[in-house]
Amino acid sequence: MTVQAWTFVLVGLSFALYIGVAIATRANSTKEFYVAGSGVSPLANGMATAADWMSAASFISMAGLIAFRGYDGSVYLMGWTGGYVLLALLLAPYLRKFGAYTVPDFVGDRYYSQTARIVAVVCAIFVSFTYVAGQMRGVGIVFGRFLEVPVEIGVVIGMGIVFFYAVLGGMKGITYTQVAQYCVLIFAYLVPAIFLSLMITGNPIPQLGLGGVDLESGTFLLDRLNGLHEELGFAAYTSGTKSTIDVFFITAALMVGTAGLPHVIIRFYTVPKVRDARISVGWALMFIALLYTAAPAVAVFARTNLLNTVSEQPYAEMPEWFTKWESTGLISFEDHNGDGLIQFVGPDARDATGASIANELTIDQDIMVLANPEIAGLPNWVIGLVAAGGLAAALSTAAGLLLVVSSAVSHDLLKRGFKQDISERGELIAARVSAGVAVVIAGYLGINPPGFVAEVVAFAFGLAAASFFPAIILGIFSKRMNREGAVLGMISGITLTAGYIVYFKFINPAANTAEYWWFGISPEGIGTLGMLVNLAVAVTVSRFTPPPPKEIVQMVEMIRVPRGAGEAHEISA
Repeated sequence: MTVQAWTFVLVGLSFALYIGVAIATRANSTKEFYVAGSGVSPLANGMATAADWMSAASFISMAGLIAFRGYDGSVYLMGWTGGYVLLALLLAPYLRKFGAYTVPDFVGDRYYSQTARIVAVVCAIFVSFTYVAGQMRGVGIVFGRFLEVPVEIGVVIGMGIVFFYAVLGGMKGITYTQVAQYCVLIFAYLVPAIFLSLMITGNPIPQLGLGGVDLESGTFLLDRLNGLHEELGFAAYTSGTKSTIDVFFITAALMVGTAGLPHVIIRFYTVPKVRDARISVGWALMFIALLYTAAPAVAVFARTNLLNTVSEQPYAEMPEWFTKWESTGLISFEDHNGDGLIQFVGPDARDATGASIANELTIDQDIMVLANPEIAGLPNWVIGLVAAGGLAAALSTAAGLLLVVSSAVSHDLLKRGFKQDISERGELIAARVSAGVAVVIAGYLGINPPGFVAEVVAFAFGLAAASFFPAIILGIFSKRMNREGAVLGMISGITLTAGYIVYFKFINPAANTAEYWWFGISPEGIGTLGMLVNLAVAVTVSRFTPPPPKEIVQMVEMIRVPRGAGEAHEISA
């Protein structure tokens, strides 16, 4: 069968599986809608958490960024893995002990303030929509290439699927759907990685193949890639060009942003007990490691294959995969010198006379993982499998994020805020309506994304770091932190971070260089500075305003010992 036929079959079967699971596990109560009835097993929750965590950014974009940026791309790998460990070990047990449904729930009750709750709701919605834009872009890229439909139509199809199981099943449907999606995405990621590792290094384990010997040249793979880079005018692959301070700030923003992401935190409420939450953390770390340890190898294999395939090759003789991706607009060739050959070169490339050579090939970084099997000439079923895996990764995270938006509106704004007398049925209807509206907005953002998938996701993590992390960490470990400090801290942190990103990405993108950045910090890393501002404002204000009530202090002392917690519950206003 053709690539398109295999893609239709595998994507169709996976979608049928997701819809079937959603129907079988549909939510009949608000507790099932928000936290899956707190009845999910640690193994299933660990797998669902991994699927939620490994979004389109992890599956589609991360290896592409590493493939193009080399050492500089490793910040995403370090930040996201470190962040999950930080969340799992430092925050999750305490939040689970508290027992609220959502992060705004925690903020509102811990800081005894409706204003704090509303600010947290606004932050949650803002962060979630920024994050989901990256997921919908990933959906559009997959559909645009493999099903040969316009990207816009691809996003609409993805919206329909997410709408179905997120609105129908809530967290219960999403959780068990994500278990199926994890199985699809990890299989789709590792199978081509194993194929490529065997082809290039003779080692079936990608993680080991990365440090192995290239069969064609007889030299170490990374040494060969460094040599290819330098020949073509690129910086050595294993060298970095980013400043140390920017690397640190991006990594820190991704780490602490992870610990503040509401769609991951809510996962720890879906299991019956705190002990189960800790066990599910261990499972999730193992499941996540399978992809994250393979990603650098996939990036190196992709980069090596790409350079060997296109560099100094006749444009007229490019294989079918090249023209297919070119038709999507994600690859473009401009023959500057009219020789018919593709000059895919770096800024330092020179000809025999010493004259500069212009680069003629532009490749969207987000296509590398998806195009990798085609570039390497792998079987058509593997190519279709990768497409199904990319969709699984994007849709699983999108569903979790949309549930955050839904619960923020129905539970935190209505039930705990403006309409406290709403019935359970009314709250469930409001949750589903808000999820539907969120799907539409997410689709628009997917059609008009503000950057690469991983870039957009990095912005979301920065916003989460600047808004939620200080409020959560101080809420757990500081008995002196009060509502005034928390509210002003969240507002100052997210305002600074959002303003910085908007200015450099939308208002004045021409100035988005290290020369104009504050302290050499890129928009991807500004969330760390926003977090520090949040912390400084929160601590300072709390010292000059009245301390929290005694019952709040007692509650903080109670949640500091993460033991003896029962099921998740709603806390009375």
